[in-house]
Amino acid sequence: MGKRLDAALAEKEIVLSRSKAQKLIKGGKVTVNGKVVKKPAYVIKEGDDINFEATEGKDLNAHIDPVDMNLDILYEDDSCLVINKPSGIAVHPSQTMGKDESTILNGIAFIIESKGLLVHRLDKETTGCLLIAKSEESLAFLQKQFADRTVKKTYLALVSAIPSPASATIDAPIGRNLVNRTLMSIFKTRSSREAKTTYRTLEVRENSALLECDLHTGRTHQIRVHLRSIGHPILGDPSYGTQESKKVSAQLGIDGLCLHALRLSFNSPRGKRVDVEAPLTINNQHAHFVRFQQSTDY
Repeated sequence: MGKRLDAALAEKEIVLSRSKAQKLIKGGKVTVNGKVVKKPAYVIKEGDDINFEATEGKDLNAHIDPVDMNLDILYEDDSCLVINKPSGIAVHPSQTMGKDESTILNGIAFIIESKGLLVHRLDKETTGCLLIAKSEESLAFLQKQFADRTVKKTYLALVSAIPSPASATIDAPIGRNLVNRTLMSIFKTRSSREAKTTYRTLEVRENSALLECDLHTGRTHQIRVHLRSIGHPILGDPSYGTQESKKVSAQLGIDGLCLHALRLSFNSPRGKRVDVEAPLTINNQHAHFVRFQQSTDY
């Protein structure tokens, strides 16, 4: 049996909910095999070519004033750029933000003449590689790679306790938490979507470990939820931490989420494969990564 168009579209990493998918469809922004389809319940078949206009970037771009944030540019060409996102700064405006609070988009607007368009998301406290498009055409080209899962995303995470086995793949669907709608959960619901994360243990200490994680999908809070589900929450995580992980975080003096988008590999709209790595520095929010690697007493 075929799948509804809104459900299929919601499975793409860059559309965050079925309601947003339905809005795109009803607004005439979605085509199937080159024809506009305005019915969310339209049943698609295997092999159908589904495309949609990346209108979300336009909405996020409204009223963005340039602000010099001294952002670290890791890669740039005339179609896109990758920055090393600092901790504590949201990537785009939201209704819950303070009126004068700046976002990464403000910093991007300072760097380039046209306002940047977010290709993907990082949580406010997460650092590392963040890809920005310079035009609607580049945005669509890059977002399709995320939807097709041809982008390679690798993260570093400091976690509570030592995982066993040392490496594994976590294959567990993720959906909205039924109790707290601001959080995600692996408990299966009608809104749960496929999610897969592979981790490898790089180094261990008495009560913590440094992991390298590859994301095969890109769900909201994916690494945080998956590592919590196997009993190894990320240190400094206020939302998904356990009593034990918060105790370890306090012992190590960690007060921020220890998650870093280390590497990003994608095809630039200019026709070349780009491999970017965001270096760790002792001065950023995740100096704990550096100290963990340098000291056996950490």
